[in-house]
Amino acid sequence: MTTPSNDLRARFNPDGSLLRRQQLRMLEMLEAFDDICRRHHIRYWLSSGTALGCARHQGFIPWDDDLDVEMLREDYVRLLDILPRELPGHLALQCHETDANYFFSYGKLRDRRSHLEETTGYDRVFKEQGIFIDLFVLEPCPLWLHKLSCTTIGHAYKLLRTCREGEEHRVMRSVRRWYALNHRVLYPVFRLLAKWGRKDLIRHTWGVPYHGARCLADIFPLSSATFEGRQFPVPHNLDAYLSRMYGNYRQLPPLDDIHPHVGKLKILE
Repeated sequence: MTTPSNDLRARFNPDGSLLRRQQLRMLEMLEAFDDICRRHHIRYWLSSGTALGCARHQGFIPWDDDLDVEMLREDYVRLLDILPRELPGHLALQCHETDANYFFSYGKLRDRRSHLEETTGYDRVFKEQGIFIDLFVLEPCPLWLHKLSCTTIGHAYKLLRTCREGEEHRVMRSVRRWYALNHRVLYPVFRLLAKWGRKDLIRHTWGVPYHGARCLADIFPLSSATFEGRQFPVPHNLDAYLSRMYGNYRQLPPLDDIHPHVGKLKILE
């Protein structure tokens, strides 16, 4: 008898489909990332839709075309030093230090054996454009201050959204100036102010336009769960973590109203 899970796989990501090949490539990348993190005792956990897929499907949400992990800022800082030295040649760490046009406040792990175009179009100016894993950074951020931090980076998003073909070089000079102002001046000041806020709640780092809070007590000590047949770190109280983000996360969304993140994808090898 066909199970609902198998019905979803058959509809969205059957074996051999481009989406399933992308998911398996992300899984391969996650395994390499996990091995490095374990060797160096760097804490991270499956997050957002990836954690939801882990709990509800024991793997990817069948229609999901990205993979997210989260970590505390202190672990992320260590990771930026370790990853470039330990990644195999077909993988790359993408952050502003490795890709001058990359202006997000969090990093990505990129696959160099593929080419991907996101629906937003922001990635058209990046050096690395392969399949990716988002490496989200979390730290204490009061809500009002977090929203304020997103108004400054919003100028960079607007510049890229409105620039015409052939203007990217000029526009990126302005984007890089906004990045420098944020990360050298404004965000350090925000981080200092945040020391007087709550320590039990954490959010995405400054300038990331997702404002939902995570509770440290739901995350630590980390646990593990099966994702695509292998054990990976997850929040200690995964049910509370997901309920805070999604409410009744066991309920499927309207299946005819699902929008992918990826516009075009080529897997080269």
